[in-house]
Amino acid sequence: LDRPVLDPGRAELSFTVTDADGAPVTAYDVVHEKRLHLIVVRRDLAGYQHLHPELGPDGRWHTTARLSPGSWRVIADFTPTGADAGTVLGADLTVPGRLDVDRPPSPGRTVEVDGYTVTLDGALAVGGPSSLRFTVTRGGAPVTDLEPHLGALGHLVALGEGDLGYSHVHPITGDGTRPGEIAFAVEATTPGPRRLFLEFRHRGVVRTAVFAVDTGSSSHPDEEGSHDH
Repeated sequence: LDRPVLDPGRAELSFTVTDADGAPVTAYDVVHEKRLHLIVVRRDLAGYQHLHPELGPDGRWHTTARLSPGSWRVIADFTPTGADAGTVLGADLTVPGRLDVDRPPSPGRTVEVDGYTVTLDGALAVGGPSSLRFTVTRGGAPVTDLEPHLGALGHLVALGEGDLGYSHVHPITGDGTRPGEIAFAVEATTPGPRRLFLEFRHRGVVRTAVFAVDTGSSSHPDEEGSHDH
């Protein structure tokens, strides 16, 4: 980060990715319509933002973030041109001021966001891919005209509570999904609570549904339709 301490409010955030020789990386592959995906989140998992900075000719990335007082984590997800795989790097950011702790979401399988209801089917487990399916409804009816968002019908970011262990997952296609349903195969390497941020687009607006889950067992293990993999 150019500045590891920023004032609260709308702030200019800039950073540089350097190679093994310390030179700025200036060539990136386009992955899901962007050269770099940036996750900005406070360490208590409040204030989640999925941003797409602009790259300057000097190799410095620039974006604007909304920041409240507290300790933040900035996570860059990218693939340098010529690399065999993607890279994820993180940096710490401090925003001074009085910390107002947000109430975390209660564990559950249904979330309301802007008049939409999102229901989760499936559970996370360590040791292999877990099948997670999210159904988006509005007024009791499935939303059958979800719009592409960054080249897919949805994006899922999972963050571990405490360690902020990160994974960014894109939907499974051709997997027998029902109308309004988005399916993912998610791998978790460690047990413990996680926060799931599901992004979906409808009528030109991207919305984020936030779920609190526990890796290793369903939030409601007795609920019909929940299962471990």
